[in-house]
Amino acid sequence: MKKWYYFTFLLLTAVSFAQEDAWVYFNNKPNAQYYLDNPLAMLSQRALDRRTNQNIAINIQDVPIHQSYVDQIEAIPAIEVKAKSKWMNAIHVRGSLEVINGLAEIEFVHHIEYANKSLNISGRNQASAQNNSSNSINKVLETQIDFAYGNSGNQAQMLNLHQLHQQNFTGSGKIIAVMDAGFPGVDTANPFQRLRDNNLILGGYNFVGQSSEFYTSNSHGTLVLSTMGGYVENQLIGTAPDAQYYLFITEDAASENPLEESYWVEAAEMADYLGADIINTSLGYFQYDNPNYNYTYANMDGATSFISRGTNIAFSKGMICVSSAGNSGSGPNPYVAVPADALHGFAVGAVKADETYATFSSIGPTFDQRIKPDVMAQGQGAVVSSVTGTIGVANGTSFSGPIMAGAIASFWQAIPWATNQQVLDFIRQSADRYANPTSQFGYGIPDFQTALNLAQLSVNDATLGRFLVYPNPVAENLKVSFPNHFDSATISIFNNLGQLVLAQNIQSGFDIDLESFSSGIYLYTIKSRDFVQTGKLIKK
Repeated sequence: MKKWYYFTFLLLTAVSFAQEDAWVYFNNKPNAQYYLDNPLAMLSQRALDRRTNQNIAINIQDVPIHQSYVDQIEAIPAIEVKAKSKWMNAIHVRGSLEVINGLAEIEFVHHIEYANKSLNISGRNQASAQNNSSNSINKVLETQIDFAYGNSGNQAQMLNLHQLHQQNFTGSGKIIAVMDAGFPGVDTANPFQRLRDNNLILGGYNFVGQSSEFYTSNSHGTLVLSTMGGYVENQLIGTAPDAQYYLFITEDAASENPLEESYWVEAAEMADYLGADIINTSLGYFQYDNPNYNYTYANMDGATSFISRGTNIAFSKGMICVSSAGNSGSGPNPYVAVPADALHGFAVGAVKADETYATFSSIGPTFDQRIKPDVMAQGQGAVVSSVTGTIGVANGTSFSGPIMAGAIASFWQAIPWATNQQVLDFIRQSADRYANPTSQFGYGIPDFQTALNLAQLSVNDATLGRFLVYPNPVAENLKVSFPNHFDSATISIFNNLGQLVLAQNIQSGFDIDLESFSSGIYLYTIKSRDFVQTGKLIKK
């Protein structure tokens, strides 16, 4: 039996030590079965519909964190519970090292992970922190704003998005959750009037201030939202003017602390609960006020940081997480920050109006050599609205990201049958550097009309009872979607000499690993019962 007086002793002996931030992970969720049997007790109908549409099963991550565990930790003197996550089954705490270490003695605590990676025993985050500056690095201040008259047409036309808008695909029916530093003026400024009149702002929450007031704090989020939902004829038309929006304040513009990552995950869980389709994050983390909390390039592996792990889980729930790549491309740490490094995130870099590289845009690859950024959009001279409604321009991947997020909402409206993975596959395949990605551009600038054409061809294959083989060209994992009434098949792949190089039994959605294949042209044959389909496959 654990002794609570142990913590009283720790309080008396540890008051002189510095405060630490840490995540405390729990062993279980005692009431899980009730929620799994009653899913509407933990998720909205729209969230359940998203899972159903993409064949995603609910699981233990969806079950709320056990509140009694949180309450018991919160009752311990000298411990502050700052945030909690059901996905991670963890809470973010602040206190002295000794007091936090003592939490490991509690029977329902699984392990503790410190924001100061040198304090962790596991070794996964043992790399020493790098501090390139004694000053706080605040990403929301990395944008350069010069308010003047501008025309937003270029940032949509560059993506060939205007053709989708002309077909009335403007984001209607899609929900975008915006994670940012504040949204002052969105409730009053003219460029957001259309959103207000059509009840397209569904709500939000201020996680930093722990209040329902989200039309406040730093104006960065206002500028970000304007690139998606702003509407002023002949001046600013957002990339998803008819989408619906939730506005979440997760970034504290006055400081830099890993707690903001925990706020983000809380907000992502709320977005999931509310049924959001897309999350936009024009924020990134590499350095903190406390240099012991800094990340290194070695940490940019897509799964080390709390926020990147949250991004990966959000994707597993059927959402698309769009993240700005970062504005450090010309600095000492030029690589994408977290959560842009996430394994299943969609990182967006910045180009100028003429489609050339914006030198501030953070580059790839990630430490584990994955392509990042994924794609590019206009981020230098992007047209935005101020809190007063003045239309001007601003620089930063903070704007190329939401421009892309809005475009994705409009595109997804056009192909409502698609999974989040299929949506991203079509977008990557449409990009101008898809066959030859680079560290600056990733796969390049997408063409959304081309993406729509690719998607429609896929629908035709399904309608004709054919197997859908994608992406093609393929870099690593090939997917095969089955037509109706087929549940298994075999695929054979032959090189250009006619030699069999792979034969495999497959099921719908099964990933076929082609990473080790040499670049070139291959032929495939898929057989299921009496049906045979052949085709050409390009390996990048």
